[in-house]
Amino acid sequence: MEERFDPKEHQHVRYNPLRGEWVLVSPHRIKRPWKGQVEKPQEERVPRRDPGNALCPGSTRSNGEQVNPEYTSTYVFQNDFPALLQEGPAPGEPEHPLLSAAAAKGNCRVMCFHPRSDLTLPIMTVEEIRLVVEEWRKQTLELGRDHQWVQIFENKGNVMGCSNPHPHCQIWASSFLPNEALKSDSCQKAYYEKHGRPLLVDYVQLEMEKKERIVAENEHWLAVVPFWATWPYELLLTPKRHVLRLPDLRDEERNSLCLIMKVFLTKYDNLFECSFPYSMGWHGAPTGPRLQEDCSYWQLHALYFPPLLRSATVKKFMVGYEMLAQVQRDITAEQAAEKLRSLSDVHYKGRAD
Repeated sequence: MEERFDPKEHQHVRYNPLRGEWVLVSPHRIKRPWKGQVEKPQEERVPRRDPGNALCPGSTRSNGEQVNPEYTSTYVFQNDFPALLQEGPAPGEPEHPLLSAAAAKGNCRVMCFHPRSDLTLPIMTVEEIRLVVEEWRKQTLELGRDHQWVQIFENKGNVMGCSNPHPHCQIWASSFLPNEALKSDSCQKAYYEKHGRPLLVDYVQLEMEKKERIVAENEHWLAVVPFWATWPYELLLTPKRHVLRLPDLRDEERNSLCLIMKVFLTKYDNLFECSFPYSMGWHGAPTGPRLQEDCSYWQLHALYFPPLLRSATVKKFMVGYEMLAQVQRDITAEQAAEKLRSLSDVHYKGRAD
């Protein structure tokens, strides 16, 4: 008798409709013994305020010139070492099609979430998270007037390249659509033209019906490990209502966004009882000159990419096959969602035990 396919046991590929790419899923590999890198876990003790930390209130910034004000809430400033500048000459015509270059201008900012260095979003209050959301909205509105793309992103943890423990994110606004935005724009538009509905609006309804990959939800938001997830505990966060951009969120949706963020980020930390590292960012419809265009095929969403796989010290590496052929994962999206969903909403640092 022919063996019957079981997605929890047998290798297969899954399609990522936001990127137009396939993901190799190899659930049988999770059973293999781990003999690779094991790092000694360290509970980093971050002081509430460190005068030598360039992001703290009253501290001198990394450029050695500006001094931060004594801010008491969120604080935004121009990146001292920006990847994009607002002015500069543009390349000329390419001497050969294989040596093409184009103009790139933009604005890079740093946004501190809180004056205290020893806090992260899951252990901040809902009211404090709301101030972060409001600043995200404000920055998107301001920078979106003149830039095609506004990328809000947070790198959390040393393993994600974040050398400063102070809670913060970055905001890069560009005169062009970056590669990931181009892929998403193209894929969402193609789906809309074929089906007449936004891709992620359909996907939200599908996930709410199946309830296999939901990690957290409330009246206005849904957080799932997407069917096509690449990273072990990747999350897709999106409104249940059709929303194009962050500034389009209603007041009650911004309130419930803070609530659901606190829930699933607490679950992240509780998974391995550590400050869970990740890279995350918001994707919404293009801005600047695209504000006047019909972008109704877009749906606002945030993506969370955490590297941890088996413990607080064992992480997923995107190397070898993933870099040269195709992305691959072991644990299925359904298994990851079940693990996260089962975890407490109370942060492990705040428990009575």
